[in-house]
Amino acid sequence: MTWMAPPVERTTQLADLATVSERQMLEGWLSWHRETLLAKCAGLEPTQLALTTVEPSNLTLLGLVRHMAEVERWWFRRSFAGETIGDVFTGPSDGDEGLEGVDEADAERDFGLFRTEVEACDAAAAGRGLDETFTSSRGVSLSLRWVYMMMIQEYARHNGHADFLRERTDGVTGD
Repeated sequence: MTWMAPPVERTTQLADLATVSERQMLEGWLSWHRETLLAKCAGLEPTQLALTTVEPSNLTLLGLVRHMAEVERWWFRRSFAGETIGDVFTGPSDGDEGLEGVDEADAERDFGLFRTEVEACDAAAAGRGLDETFTSSRGVSLSLRWVYMMMIQEYARHNGHADFLRERTDGVTGD
């Protein structure tokens, strides 16, 4: 049997975030968006995940999963936590943080690497204050709070792309 992107049940319900602390709200929204991206992929086979469906763009659902793993690593682990680590995905640098070089044969592996990276990023931020700062690669002082907001907007934007890609792949729409 061919591997398929696993079903995803969102563990975070948006209504539950209405009256929680700022930290819980930021973590909750990020979790919801992470799960949303995976939900957009659920039930698809590797060939479908690697399919370009919105010409002339070469964007794919698998590319978005790979891209978000790279962006998570960049902001939480490399930038905020100061870890000296390479890219999530090996191979030639494509300049698009995982969007290029998608190979359907690697879909299951790439989903596993995404989940592993999310766990590592959560661990890098755990117990750290939202007001803790770091100096960005452009010399600007940024806070962990800013990283959460950056990641939420990045997922929100790409989840919109994922909506179109999924609908063009098999007609499925959703929230």
